[in-house]
Amino acid sequence: MHYFTSDYTTGCTPEILEALSATNLEETPGYGEDVYCEAAKALIQKECARPDADVYFLMAGTQTNLTIIAAALRPFHGVYGTVRSHINTHEAGAIERGGHKVIALPDVDGKLTAAQIAAEQEKYLHDPSREHIVMPKMVYISQPTEIGTLYSKQELEDLYAVCKQYGLYLYIDGARLGYGLTSPACDFTMADLANLCDVFYIGGTKCGLLFGEAAVILNPAVKEDFIPLAKQCGSILAKGRLLGIQFEAMFTNGLYYKVCRQGIDTAMQIKAALQQKGFEFLVDSPTNQQFVIVPREVYEEICKHFTVALWENLPDNKVAVRICTSWSTSQDAVDKFCKFIKEM
Repeated sequence: MHYFTSDYTTGCTPEILEALSATNLEETPGYGEDVYCEAAKALIQKECARPDADVYFLMAGTQTNLTIIAAALRPFHGVYGTVRSHINTHEAGAIERGGHKVIALPDVDGKLTAAQIAAEQEKYLHDPSREHIVMPKMVYISQPTEIGTLYSKQELEDLYAVCKQYGLYLYIDGARLGYGLTSPACDFTMADLANLCDVFYIGGTKCGLLFGEAAVILNPAVKEDFIPLAKQCGSILAKGRLLGIQFEAMFTNGLYYKVCRQGIDTAMQIKAALQQKGFEFLVDSPTNQQFVIVPREVYEEICKHFTVALWENLPDNKVAVRICTSWSTSQDAVDKFCKFIKEM
């Protein structure tokens, strides 16, 4: 059985496993104060062209979101996100438990728009009772979005301009950032991204690492007391070098982009096979997540041979199915899936 349901369930790239094995018995300072973390930070600062960026290596996506949002906001602040945003749907209320309301907004193809945020802020500012309601202070977006779509550079520029106009932080969840940056549809680099937000993170767990994310903080207001906050949120690893070693390997010789491109290449092959068969898609995703619309009986037939994810029940006995590839998706698995679809 071949699995097309997730991009984080396999282990890690061979280069990372080799680096971890080679350093296994070394003794270094803990909590990220080691030469490997320092080297990885320098590589990421160089990739971002931002030597002033603070880089912290944290354990997982939910902890990273919780820590960054807690660091940026005061107790009465809230954070805008789409109704489908990860912080609103898949983190068990972690942000609310930390004391901050997720202000869920409708999305357009998974995205928030500058005009939408401006309208929400005008509504808030002209509310005569605004002292009694949650104050919006941050905009949270994902790149790619939860449904695989991408923000363009212009969309990010417009969104960031509105955020600065209204005194909001812009935070970009980059759990799958590598798949976004290696998509042919992406029109900017990581260095561009570093100038289009206040804070973002580079996803490792879904992009070839065993685990770990790299928080990149660009706005000095978010940097203050970050380490004790991260400790309180359970985000700091005692054996911090395990994170540094992995990110150093990933940002040496372009490995991060190389492995993520595998997820894009395999997804595009699957997308082409489904298009040739005449299937429609929930959205036009240029990344490693594809959402195809099929009759329920077709979905059930696919499930006899491959593991895919039911995303949404649709009218007329149809369903939207999520097919997710990754850095570890084999060409053999893709060939078998495409052959199966062609012969259906």
